[in-house]
Amino acid sequence: CVLVHSGGVSGGHYYAFIRPTLSNQWYKFDDERVTKEDMKRALEEQYGGEEELPHTNPGLNTNPLKFTKYSNAYMLVYIRESDKEKIVCDLEETDVSEHLKTRLRKEDEDKENKKKEKAEAHMFTTFKVARDHDLAAQIGRDMFFDLVDYEKIHPIRVLKDMPFNQVKEEFSKELGIPVHSQRFWWWSKRQNNTYRPTRPLTQQEESYTVGQLKDQAVRVHGSELRLYLEVVQENHLTLASKTKDDILLFFKLYDPEKEELRYVGSLFLKASYKASDIVPKLNEIAGFQPDEDIELYEEIKFEPNIMCEQIDYDVSFSLNQLVDGDILCYQKRCSLDITDQHRHPNVSSFFEYVHNRQVVHFRLLDKPKQDDFSLELSKRSTYDDVVEKVAQHLGMDDPSKLRLTQHIPHLQQPKHQYIKYRSIDHLSEMLLLHNPNQMSDILYYEILDIPLPLLQGLITLRVAFHQATHNEVLFHILRLPKGSTYSDLIDDLKSKVELSRSDAELRLFQVNNNKIWKVYQPAEKIDAVHDPNVPLHVEEIPEEEKSAGPRDRLVHVVHFFKDNQHIQYYGVPFFFLIREGEALSDIKLRIQKKFEVPDEQFLKWKFAYVAYNRPDYLQDSDIVLSRFQQKNIYGAWEQSLGLEHSDMPSKKPYMANQNRHSFEKPVKIYN
Repeated sequence: CVLVHSGGVSGGHYYAFIRPTLSNQWYKFDDERVTKEDMKRALEEQYGGEEELPHTNPGLNTNPLKFTKYSNAYMLVYIRESDKEKIVCDLEETDVSEHLKTRLRKEDEDKENKKKEKAEAHMFTTFKVARDHDLAAQIGRDMFFDLVDYEKIHPIRVLKDMPFNQVKEEFSKELGIPVHSQRFWWWSKRQNNTYRPTRPLTQQEESYTVGQLKDQAVRVHGSELRLYLEVVQENHLTLASKTKDDILLFFKLYDPEKEELRYVGSLFLKASYKASDIVPKLNEIAGFQPDEDIELYEEIKFEPNIMCEQIDYDVSFSLNQLVDGDILCYQKRCSLDITDQHRHPNVSSFFEYVHNRQVVHFRLLDKPKQDDFSLELSKRSTYDDVVEKVAQHLGMDDPSKLRLTQHIPHLQQPKHQYIKYRSIDHLSEMLLLHNPNQMSDILYYEILDIPLPLLQGLITLRVAFHQATHNEVLFHILRLPKGSTYSDLIDDLKSKVELSRSDAELRLFQVNNNKIWKVYQPAEKIDAVHDPNVPLHVEEIPEEEKSAGPRDRLVHVVHFFKDNQHIQYYGVPFFFLIREGEALSDIKLRIQKKFEVPDEQFLKWKFAYVAYNRPDYLQDSDIVLSRFQQKNIYGAWEQSLGLEHSDMPSKKPYMANQNRHSFEKPVKIYN
């Protein structure tokens, strides 16, 4: 026996070559397929490695084609020579264990039955019958509205040409319900999208075959054959007794103390009856005292909104516009003092609760992949209701310090923008995302240090302050009133950082993809910032820039290395003043002094003029400003002076202790 694996390390397929007799005939067992194979295929071709194929046109190339084989043997099963006669021999039926023979017979029987069913499938059909037992099993557990979910009703399979009267006989034998007590009802979908029994089958319809009834169901109702079996009361033994004045009503009982709803049965009544006429019967069904005062509600519809109205006791069912298949829910009448003790004191409020309840999974925005806790809320909960419930769960005194963010289901991540204070009216809108239109059950939350309404009136910025006298970057979170200018930001920042001089001036710029993207002027309003989530860089303007000549130029310098001949920028770029007529050799001395870089390390740096991401390497004698002909325009497209670091792996440890212009830099964060 040769066991073979076909595929790679991460997955594959297994099959076996077996020689069941002493002949040279081998068989390949590949799942349910068994084929004959010769010895060469079973043995010689299972070593793996490479295989050679001759060229189809050898005149062009005499070298054979080679390709890697993706299958090879991984286990061999041998039989000792001395044992081969008693192991590889003819198999008698007595040699097979009884349990194995039983199993094989059952497999053969199942196979034959399936084959027979497939061959006779055109002769059979299925239909579904719901009974009170099914309604009681589902209402209050799997469903609360309407009567039954037919998807959970087991289908009945019968011959298409079986008369329905014969089906009733079979029901009588199986369920013990006399044929004369069986009344089957058609179901139909109403205009308000509820699904109710609409009328009983006529005597003529009961004489039809099941196939004919199913065709009628498809033609009239547009669905499979679905029926409701009513067990007819003793005083209504014949179908002829069903007149226009007779109606079939279904009843549900609600317990406000337990917040439970259950199905209690149906009644075949006169439409001229009043609700007060059946109160004793309903009390008997519920196990109440005969004179218990009860309230009755009609369950009308549940989509898109709940409609459940109390019916008038002193008016007939017909005047209450009740018809076959309608549902009445009832409960003990609650006094005002008892009403205050229950969350949902009546049927209407309970239906509203069930229809709108929603379990929401809350996650910390900083940990977006794991649920923190879950709360059962109402889809109609207001913004204030939601944050109040979350605050209670978290033990917070001030719900306004919570900030919520929506979930994007198809991306499985938080939305970029948070929910503004009271900007969304209800929970259902918080969970619904447009474009695409998807409903979620996840919300993210943050705990703020100030109330959200106050925070929304401020501009929050992350500021990276580059110290002039220390080799570190200090991160600050600044909040300023909307409409503030960068001059206001500078004044606020100066009160929080240590400056090298009391009269030091500050420069504000934005970095994008490790290049200087924009320089902000003090008079500009902060609202126009390119992206508030990107740190705003602030640095002291060096004294040497104040003495710059009219032909001197301030350029920006970038750090880069080459990766497959392409420039890769890294680190934080910086401004550098280049004087008129200054050679690269002089600039290198100034930059080395500024960076305090050892000679051995500095010798590895290369200097280049970079424009449109193309470096043009400079020589020590080059006059650098001659390359910079354009005006001072700060953007991603601008020409710059590039410092190439070719020793990226060895550079990191050194850079980790250097100043802010390095690849790695010390960082401190202040809130």
